[in-house]
Amino acid sequence: MHGVEQPPEFHPEGDVWIHTMLMLEGLRQPTPTLALGVLLHDIAKPPTFRRAERIRFDGHVEMGAKMAVEILGRLRFSSDQIDRVEALVANHLKFKDVHRMRESTLKRFLRQPHFEEHLELHRLDCASSHRRLENYHFCVEKLASLGPEELKPAPLLTGRDLIAAGYRPGPAFGEMLTAVEDAQLESRIGTSQEALELVRRLFPPPQQ
Repeated sequence: MHGVEQPPEFHPEGDVWIHTMLMLEGLRQPTPTLALGVLLHDIAKPPTFRRAERIRFDGHVEMGAKMAVEILGRLRFSSDQIDRVEALVANHLKFKDVHRMRESTLKRFLRQPHFEEHLELHRLDCASSHRRLENYHFCVEKLASLGPEELKPAPLLTGRDLIAAGYRPGPAFGEMLTAVEDAQLESRIGTSQEALELVRRLFPPPQQ
C-alpha cells in the first residue's frame, strides 16, 4: 500500500497506506472481524491501480474480497470470521449508492448480518478520507425508523403455496419469491392473496 496514490478529490489524506493506518487508528474496541475488514478493505488497490481521466482502482472490491479470503484462509481464521471479513470488503463501496437504491434493495442491504460492522467501517472510511458522512447518517436514520418486521417481514408466500397454485417446482420459484418479497418490502402488497395475484401476473401458470 505504501506509495499507492489515490485521487486527491476523494482522498486528500494521502496514499492507500496512510488511509488504512488512519482507519486503524480510529478503531475503538473493535471486533476482530471489523479490525480485519478495515485492514483489508483496500488490499486490492495496489494491483488494480491505473491512471485514466483520474486515478482509478477498477475491480478492487471484487479482487479485494478474494484476496481477503485467501489471506485469512492461509492464516487459519475460522470460516465464520472469513465470511464476515469477505462481506465487509465486498460491500464497503455500496454505501455510495444508498440514496439511489430501490426500497427493497436498501432494506436487504441494511439487514445484512453484522451490519453494525459494515456501518462502522464505512464511517471510518469516510472520516479517514473526504469526511463526508451523508450516507452514514442516512443509513443510521433509516435503521432507526424501521422495525425488524419492516426490514425482514414474514413471507407472504412459500414454495408450497406456489405448488398448491399449480406451479411446478424449479429454478423459477426463486424468481417468483424474490419478486413477491420486493413488492412486500416496497409496500406494494401486504397479503398472501395480493402476493399470489402478483405471481400470476408476472409468471402465468402453465396450462393444465
